[in-house]
Amino acid sequence: MEITFWGAARSVTGSQHLIHANGKSVLLDCGLFQGHRAEALERNRNLPFDAAGIDALVLSHAHIDHCGNIPTLVKSGFRGDIHCTMATSDLVSIMLRDSAHINSKDVAYVNKKHRRKGLPPVEPLYTVEEAEHALDYLVAHKYNRWFPVTKGVQAILLDAGHILGSAITILSINENGQTVRLGFTGDLGRKDLPILRDPTVVRDLDYLITESTYGNRLHEDINRVEEELAETVMETYSRGGKLIVPAFAVERTQEVIYTLHRLRMAGRIPPLPIYVDSPLAIDATEIFRLHPECFDEETNEFLLREQDPFGFRGLHYTRNVEDSKELNEMDGPMIIISASGMCEAGRILHHLKNNIEDPRNTVLIVSFQAEHTLGRRIAEKRERVRIFGDEYRLRAQVKVIDAFSAHADRDELLWWVGRAKSGLKGIFVVHGEEDQSLALADAIEDRRIPDVMVPHRGDRVSL
Repeated sequence: MEITFWGAARSVTGSQHLIHANGKSVLLDCGLFQGHRAEALERNRNLPFDAAGIDALVLSHAHIDHCGNIPTLVKSGFRGDIHCTMATSDLVSIMLRDSAHINSKDVAYVNKKHRRKGLPPVEPLYTVEEAEHALDYLVAHKYNRWFPVTKGVQAILLDAGHILGSAITILSINENGQTVRLGFTGDLGRKDLPILRDPTVVRDLDYLITESTYGNRLHEDINRVEEELAETVMETYSRGGKLIVPAFAVERTQEVIYTLHRLRMAGRIPPLPIYVDSPLAIDATEIFRLHPECFDEETNEFLLREQDPFGFRGLHYTRNVEDSKELNEMDGPMIIISASGMCEAGRILHHLKNNIEDPRNTVLIVSFQAEHTLGRRIAEKRERVRIFGDEYRLRAQVKVIDAFSAHADRDELLWWVGRAKSGLKGIFVVHGEEDQSLALADAIEDRRIPDVMVPHRGDRVSL
């Protein structure tokens, strides 16, 4: 049996890991690569393997860097089952439609500028119809239930505690009379985060593929989130400005809403208007309401007391484009939460374009920002940034609240790996910028776990 690492190898995005056993191929995740536009388009359009030769896909969760290139996989000939949890199936159905819609809109906007400059047009990666066709291959499973994947391969999905429906995948691979248990963290969550249950501890693995997004970093204390958010709201409110929050539509938006709800109830922030300007976030919030089985005990108790953690007076969900545009004509103070989380597409680009040069405003970063993204440049407080090809001065205040992160940090990853290490023959460290992956690999080796590898893209390993 072999593993080939085709995505999220010494990088954060584009998760794709290919397992070959018993003459069959199983793909773990099929995410979009995000970064420089030209490089991303080239890599996402041209899959590095024969899609028709993939027998099954097991999907860890619904973030676009893990599921976003499934339509391209299907366009290219894939006809197998796409296995995931029930909540992930619901979320993917809206994520892929939205991804296609946003890509088409952004391409239309870019092509308008290209026409003015005499440049050739670009084509969208996939259409809404192609995204919808890909959904036909989804097969949903409950947590903690074994199911067949291909000849000699079974899988079980365990709660990863990262986003709604996120899963740690365990593959039991039987080949030539030998059985190997391979674990894949997907993106591993954190203990004691709001809304979701803690990640499941896994034991008795032979090999592990682990993420390393925060492989050499520690998060701020999660208990300080409410205090920091309240301070940021009050500082922006005192200047009469707008608080612009780029947030992933799935999980991060709901966490921010839930925290703002708690702050409003406690009287720690004023009753200023809050707008969630993202059709995808609105749809995702509805799906959250359908899956209370994924909530932790505290959130379920809140649900019983308050009925709706994601709805309160002063909170407005903005769906149509006209209402979104009106937000840029309105004076502050107010809070605008919009996607995408890395500021690479969607309505957040328009809000940043219209508000980033006003020093009364604040851009609040609450998500991990990959290299070469607009969100990363804002988080680094670059003097000038480019939005839709035009340059803007970054005069708004920038605040980063790292404790919102849904990724386990270095110590949390090491704690989780430490519980799984008994019997481990090897670990593959992926889904992290190179320095983060290498640092985590060194830390794991210090705990006397053999054969820790940080693969490059295209590396193939025999188990």
